[in-house]
This record gives sequence, structure tokens and C-alpha cells, in this order.
Amino acid sequence: MSETSVTQRSGARLVEIEGAQMKTLGHLRLRDKDTNEVILVPTPSSDPKDPLNWPRWFKLYTAVAVCFAMILCNFLAAGPTLAILQTAQDFFPNWKETGMSGPIAKTAYFFNCTALFQGLGNLLWMPLINKYGRRPIYVTAFTIYTITAIWCAVAKEYANFLVARIVMGIAAGAGECLAPITIADIFFLHERGTITALYNASLNLGVASGAIVDGFIVKFHPWRYIYYVAIALIGFVTLIVYGTFPETAYIRNFAPTGIITTLTSSGQRVRRGVKSEEAGVAGASEVEVASHDATVESNPGWIQGLRLYHGKYTHESLWQMTIRPVGLLILPPVLWATLVMSVTIGFITAITSNVASAFSTAYGFEAWQSGLCFVAAIIGCAFGIVLGGHFSDWVADYFTRRNNGIREPEMRLPAIMVGAITGPLALALYGCGIKWQMHWIVPTIGIGLINFTITQATNVSLVYTIDSYRPIAGEIVVTQLAFKSAFGFLLGFYTNPWVEKHGYNVAYGEMAAICGGVLIFWIPFFFWGKKIRQITLSWSVMKWVRWDDDREVGE
Repeated sequence: MSETSVTQRSGARLVEIEGAQMKTLGHLRLRDKDTNEVILVPTPSSDPKDPLNWPRWFKLYTAVAVCFAMILCNFLAAGPTLAILQTAQDFFPNWKETGMSGPIAKTAYFFNCTALFQGLGNLLWMPLINKYGRRPIYVTAFTIYTITAIWCAVAKEYANFLVARIVMGIAAGAGECLAPITIADIFFLHERGTITALYNASLNLGVASGAIVDGFIVKFHPWRYIYYVAIALIGFVTLIVYGTFPETAYIRNFAPTGIITTLTSSGQRVRRGVKSEEAGVAGASEVEVASHDATVESNPGWIQGLRLYHGKYTHESLWQMTIRPVGLLILPPVLWATLVMSVTIGFITAITSNVASAFSTAYGFEAWQSGLCFVAAIIGCAFGIVLGGHFSDWVADYFTRRNNGIREPEMRLPAIMVGAITGPLALALYGCGIKWQMHWIVPTIGIGLINFTITQATNVSLVYTIDSYRPIAGEIVVTQLAFKSAFGFLLGFYTNPWVEKHGYNVAYGEMAAICGGVLIFWIPFFFWGKKIRQITLSWSVMKWVRWDDDREVGE
């Protein structure tokens, strides 16, 4: 094999393989050529303060704690929709004279605006996260989130409550973009799919747990008790953030050429040198890159890293990082992954926006009974974690082995075929089940399957784009979350008119067709995604996307 040379040029690596030059990201050796052992990417430093060197138990604790925080971020976003009737009656006491359609439509703004600003708020948070680190934003956002929960609990006027819900959405949105970045900071490439699946599941579990808990609350107590319970839960998580969430951002000085760290079958790390011709295709773990001229000191260990501020982590301007998601949306892999997240999460928004009235009309269910149907969502998420996480990692590793240890981001994509089947099926079951008043288990299975699809398919597409553009993973996540929120905001308003005009079976059948049409695009990306990524690096739009060298993380 010819010598592999790697240089840095505007954040993209120029890799010369067998005489042919190609710009690429995410193209690296993940398995040792001789031993077939997993190569740790990024290469961990010898610094015990490096987050990649944290104890395994603390990494897992951090991942679980972050995901629990994510559950609570969505607990108040959509969960209280189960109490929309009681909320409308409270804010519009003359509802008996005016009817309920107007008050319910106005009350829906509480929840739709929260969902919208959860995504749009990320455009504010992500530049700050990249510039000043993760911990300051965790502390700030969850402090504001706790305050807004108290604010909502005591707000008596419509406008006051609406403003509180909007600010709540901005604060809660920080968790959505912080979680996947934190996971990418502390876990290696070969572990990322499984752990990120927990994050995607937590997005759904927040809505599902909110629906279940809130349904029981409004059965026995006034609707404001939803916020009293949330204050206790969110306050508890905020204390965890204050006391146990250290900074995970780390300025990494990459290993010299020919130095790799592998993971043996017994879990031992082995750091050794290899000849350049044996290294094959190198990731940053096998490439010498100049040390970053950073304005941040070496990251303290996880126990000592609880200081609020550690310095700046990039020289990029806040404005540059704010507008970058606009350019990213034009890149085909990012656009497709954004549509995957939008149609899957957007259509569960369509379901939750009228689930109470749908089950009430079709089956005579009360709010708490409709909420219990979301137990299926929890079951769906559990299976989605396995098939979206461990299974997708297994699929990617299978194709990596077949490719002589070389990993491409597209090797993960075949795992999404499961979600491409269950997504349309879920929407068809829900729509037809409600329309023809089949047994209540039919639409309930639909709820479970769509939540499975969100966890499974969204995880595959999200990790695919993070692997493809790892240095700007934060902006990648924000692009998808912001568009998803805008799409969900529109669906929140137009689902009921859509259903009223065409019926549940036709409306959700059309949603099923859209969902399947988007997900099936995994096939062309699997075969031609690498070439698409190479071609797009020369597009003029890349001037919006290019990043400074100090954003490189070793992939």
C-alpha cells in the first residue's frame, strides 16, 4: 500500500491513497490491519484529565444523567397537552358562552410555541457552547428552566403564561443540543451509536412520561399540579448539574504519525507505533497535527472540573457559528438527516396534538386513559435503543471488517431499513385504527412503533452526520433540531384541519407515505454518500461551513 499523507486544509483532510487525492471527512481506519483490534478514535492522550480517559463508570453515569435531563426537557414541552381542556377552561372562564374551539386553539399556542423555541433557541446556545464550553450552558440553561417552571405554576394571565412557556422552550432546548455533544466528547467513535441511541430515546421518553404522569395528575388534581411536580424533578436535575457535570470540552493535541491506541478483547488499551505503510488510511489518531493555539488551559479532571468557566475553546466568532447551520442545510447528507428527524418527530407531534380528542371520540377514553397508551411509547423506545444503537454499531462494524478495517460513515445506514418499515406502518395503524374504531390496541401499537422509529431511525441518521462532520457536530445537531421544531410547530396547527378535511385514515396515510419516502433515501446515500460528501466539499456554500483548525477533535 502506498504511503498515506494527510494535511490540514480549511478543516478538511487531504488524504492521498494509492496516488489519488480526495478530500474527505469520516474516512479512517477503525480496525488494526494485523490484529483486527478496534483503534480508538479519537486517540486518547496520556493526560488523565482527558475526558476520554475518565473512568468507564463515570462516563456511563454522565450519559445516563444527561439523558435523564433530556427527558425532563421534554416532560413539560408536550406532556401537558393531555390537560389542554382543563387549561383552556382556566384561562378562558367564559368558555360555556363562546364554546371550546376558540379557547383550545389559543391554548395550543402554549405548547406549540414551546416546541418551536426549543429548536430555535439552539441557534443561540450552540455558538456559546462551542466558544465557552459545555458546563456554563448546562448550569445557565437548567437554572432558567427551573425558574420558568415556577413561573408557569403561578402565572394567572394568558400573556404572562405564554411568555413563560416561550422562555421555557429556549432554556429546555439547550439540553437537546448539549446531550449529543457531551456524548461525542467522552465516548469513542465505535461506542457512539449505542450511547447516542439513549439520547434519541430520551427525546421520546420525555413526551411519553409527561403524557402518562400528567394524565394521572389531572385525574385527581388541578392541572397546575403538573408544574408543581415538574419543579421538584427539574430542581433535582439542576442540583445534579451543579454538583456532578464537569466540563467535557478538551483541546486535543493529536498523536504523532504512526502512533495508535487499540482496544484488546479484554478491554485493555495498547498504545503502539506502526509503520506508515501499515497504518493504511489514517484518522487523526495516526496523524501529526499542529497543537492548537488555544486560549483555554488544560482541562481539569472530572472531579476538579466543576469550575463554571474554563476559558475559550475556539477562535471562531459567535456570528460565524450562528450562521453555519444555514449552509449545512444545503449539504445533501445533512438535509436528508434533517428531514428524517423532522418527519419522524414531527409526526409524533401530530399524534400528541390530538391524541386526547381522538381516543375520546373513538373509545370514550378520559385524559388519563389516553396517557396510559403512551406506555407503548416507552416499550418502543426500549427496542429502538437496541436496534438504533448496538445494532447500528454492529452493522457499521460488519462493513468495516469487510472493507479491511476502513470505516466510512455510510456503513451505518443499512440499519435504518428497520425504521423505514416501522415508521409508515405506525402512522397507518394509528390513522386507520382511529378512523374505523378498531380495538384501541391498534392505534396504541402505532404510537409504540412511531416512537421506536424515532429512536431507531433518527439515531442512525444523526450519528451518520456527526461521523461525517465531527468537528462541527454541534452545528450539525442544531441544524436538525431547529428545522424539526419548525416542522413540528406547523404540524401542531395543521394536523386537526388535515384530519377534519380528509379523515384520520387518509391524513395519516399521507404522513406514512411522506415518512417512507424520506427514509428510503438511505439507499442512494449508502452507495453514493461518500462521493456526494467529496463533491460537496468544493461547493461555494462551503465558505459558510468551513471551520478553524481549533475545532478539530481527531476524526
